[in-house]
Amino acid sequence: EQQEGRQLVKVVYVVLESQYQSSMTAAVRQINKSDSKICVECVGYLLEEIRDPRALEELGGDLQDANAFICSLIFVQELAEKLVEVVQPVRDRLDICLCFPSMPEVMKLNKLGSFDLTAITGGPLGSFAQQVKDVRQQALGGQGKKAGGGGSFQDGLLKLVRTLPKVLKFLPGDQARDARTFILSLQHWLGGTPENLEAMIMRVAGQYVPAVTAQNIIDLERIMEPVVVPDQGIWHPCSAQIFETASEYKAWYEDVHAPLAGIARDAPTIGVVLQKSHIATKDDGHYVAMVQEFERRGAKVVCVYTGGLDFSAPVKQYLASPGTGEGAVDVLVNLTGFSLVGGPASQDAKAAKEVLTRFNRPYLVSVPLVFQSISEWQESEL
Repeated sequence: EQQEGRQLVKVVYVVLESQYQSSMTAAVRQINKSDSKICVECVGYLLEEIRDPRALEELGGDLQDANAFICSLIFVQELAEKLVEVVQPVRDRLDICLCFPSMPEVMKLNKLGSFDLTAITGGPLGSFAQQVKDVRQQALGGQGKKAGGGGSFQDGLLKLVRTLPKVLKFLPGDQARDARTFILSLQHWLGGTPENLEAMIMRVAGQYVPAVTAQNIIDLERIMEPVVVPDQGIWHPCSAQIFETASEYKAWYEDVHAPLAGIARDAPTIGVVLQKSHIATKDDGHYVAMVQEFERRGAKVVCVYTGGLDFSAPVKQYLASPGTGEGAVDVLVNLTGFSLVGGPASQDAKAAKEVLTRFNRPYLVSVPLVFQSISEWQESEL
């Protein structure tokens, strides 16, 4: 099917975080208003939406004539199973299936040319697949109950996926090319900006959609390489760089930013925990407003983030005193919407409390429910 003489490519995606919807929309809009010889139809769902049987049925209908399916951070077991039930029957017909860090059964849906996780039995990728199973086994008890933290499996899998570039360089021929495209796509996705997602769509469409490859209408050499932000760091809306050490940030903040902003050197310091995805996708308006308001009232601000699901990691690295774990700031504010240790599917209140006990500073959360244990929630009035 074509539109105004351009080849149509249909993309369907399911994501956990709404900020990716805005980036995908902007990416598709840019492709469609450019002089590219393809145009893109894009249909997106938030993960929680597919709890509704009607939405799940609509997703199945959208996949019937789709070229590509994309998903990410599918860590809720019951929703992962529903997604597999809908995607698996059409997987072989899809030209592209990109499943970024998610439950193993979802990641097995990946298909990009010869890059097929379901066909792995040996070699470097076979070893990687076994490691995925090992990570899950470490996080689960013998009866399928969690043995570790609420986010232990999710965080372990995220770290493991980031080792893929080293694994894939040992693959031969077409398999290496397709695996490299998968890694580039993952890096584009983690980069999160509309420009990254535009490049990802153009890259995979130009290599794997038959109607596009047959016409050779996408110049793959001109597609930009992934532009990503560090996996963990310190962010400030007035700085063009991400700081990867507390000393670098302190030097910039106290010598450059604070004098310009009229913030006293002895002002109280607020530590803020953020989500990397909001920073990567530039869906950060609420973060910017919060930082500006804190500073308007005379406080210093240190905003930390991580690409994993254990948000206590950047707190310990950037906001706590080495050795003791005591807070190097006066108060800690969690703006992630998740518990300090855990993820979208679960939490580890015990581990978080251990960190916060050592931190020994007031702790405020933007969504109070995310810090309670299940038993505390049941007993509370919220």
